[in-house]
Amino acid sequence: MFAGHFGLAAAIRPKAPEVPLWTLMLSTQLLDVAFVPLFLTGVETIDDRHGSGYGDAIIHADYTHSLLGALLLSLLALWLGRRLWGRRAGWIVGGVAFSHWLLDLVVHRADMPFLPGNLGNLPLLGLGVWKYEGVAIGLEIALLAAGLILYARSIPKAATPRTKKAAYLSTAALGLSLAFALVMDTTSLF
Repeated sequence: MFAGHFGLAAAIRPKAPEVPLWTLMLSTQLLDVAFVPLFLTGVETIDDRHGSGYGDAIIHADYTHSLLGALLLSLLALWLGRRLWGRRAGWIVGGVAFSHWLLDLVVHRADMPFLPGNLGNLPLLGLGVWKYEGVAIGLEIALLAAGLILYARSIPKAATPRTKKAAYLSTAALGLSLAFALVMDTTSLF
């Protein structure tokens, strides 16, 4: 679901012009950004014994992808967004950060704990759409397409032809980047 997160950020951008696109893109990946150092130090792991294809691995992100961990990271994003761009922007940045957990809840197998470190050994969460590769890829494509369409439609009608051209070219570049992310996500070619 890596690419789908970016599609959501692109879709939000027209409604939040005060928040830079890079901030929304980073916010939507904040949980995974926090996962990387924990993965590199062995605190969080990926179990790929079930296969190496799209969505086959079981992710043990027991801190960054726990419900409480996601809420805490989202509150941090909210606080930073509010300090940098104002109250409304803070809520948007925090909400986009938390959207990562919600989208992961849909696609992950039951590997997401309520509490960091799976404290209390509560049931793990995840609806498991990754088990149905075609449905999961379709969902990602829908998120990417909707995000790009909403992003492109936000190009101001009053813009000069030159500005419009640059805006459409940047939207096309964003689309190609997101499509490349989807290909990386769904194949083992790279």
